[in-house]
Amino acid sequence: MRIQDLAQLSTRAFKTNPMRTWLTILGMGVGTGAVVVLVGLGFGLQQIILEQIVFGETLLSLGVSATGAQNLKLTDETVSKFEQNEYVLDAAPLARFPALITYKGLTGNVFVQGVEPPYIRYAGIVASAGKVFTDEDAGNTNEIMLSPAVLKLFGIPDEEVENFIGEKVKFRLLVPAEDGSDNVDEIFIDKEYTVRGITKEEGVLNALMMLPELRNYVGIEEYERVQVRVVSNEFLNVVEEQLIEEGYRVTALSKTVEQASKIFQGVQVVLATFGGIALLVSAIGMFNTMTVTLLERTKEIGIMRTIGAAPQDIKWLFVSESILVGFLGGVSGIVMGVTLGVIINFLLNLAASQFGGQAVQLFSFPIGFLVFIALFSAVVGYLTGIFPAKRAASLNPLDAIRYE
Repeated sequence: MRIQDLAQLSTRAFKTNPMRTWLTILGMGVGTGAVVVLVGLGFGLQQIILEQIVFGETLLSLGVSATGAQNLKLTDETVSKFEQNEYVLDAAPLARFPALITYKGLTGNVFVQGVEPPYIRYAGIVASAGKVFTDEDAGNTNEIMLSPAVLKLFGIPDEEVENFIGEKVKFRLLVPAEDGSDNVDEIFIDKEYTVRGITKEEGVLNALMMLPELRNYVGIEEYERVQVRVVSNEFLNVVEEQLIEEGYRVTALSKTVEQASKIFQGVQVVLATFGGIALLVSAIGMFNTMTVTLLERTKEIGIMRTIGAAPQDIKWLFVSESILVGFLGGVSGIVMGVTLGVIINFLLNLAASQFGGQAVQLFSFPIGFLVFIALFSAVVGYLTGIFPAKRAASLNPLDAIRYE
């Protein structure tokens, strides 16, 4: 049978029984749409979580801190030693001191952190408002970044965070007394710093300034943490094992991303299973429709056989029809699922904008996933039509003609 004839005959049901055909497609679409919506929810949740993590160099860096064992300390010599490793591209330290911050007569406790721009890239520090320090700001002596908790310390509500950019604050550093006692000396910094950005580091009272500026007021003999930038991903585990063997505590954001991805893969499987139940019900309905179609067209099949149609032609006629219905059901399910997801995203973002919240995409639909669903629906159509097709091909032509 020619492909042109096969296409005309397989689409004849849209003319002879349009209502039943489109209802079958719609039923298949509802099941497919359930899969699209639920799996899209899984993709959206994964994207919301992973968007909080900065990729690129962040995934190629290791956070190194001293455990206190073996009398290990993070010093300038330690940083140089890290950089001498053949698998390490760079090492950026962080110095940290307790301090008092003053804003418009209000004073609270924070930690002042001194870093250089590479540390900000490697640690994945980003700004929820304002700007982060860049390589051009290495010598910046007048600006700082604050964590959201510092603003809450001064009673600044979330909706006024943007307005805090450009405000002035002062610091008094609290350092151990030089006589070796448990006393603390206050080092007053006689200047005001301009707030250039607010980080996304929730739950910590941190103020971030450039490391050279911090050195102007306090001697730094030991660092709190060092971000080690590895040359490439293939050496990440090698460097991590070396540092652990030396007694350091090592954290890798890449491991967190891997674990999060595995968790969300499990979530997507569970959601797809629930959607698959609806798809299975739709497939059973489609199978029933194809069986009824076979009974209605038995005499037609007998006539086609008597005028020369081979059993294989009859089989492919029914299979192509079921594949077409399944594919169209998948496409309609994709349209329904994506439309529902877009509407919910719009309503959520509309509500977020009204109440000062952050816009999110709760549903996400990657193109590759949608293409897979369309092809998978065609496969489901093939599977539901193959049995009626074989049955139709095996009919005796004379019995089929006499069938009433």
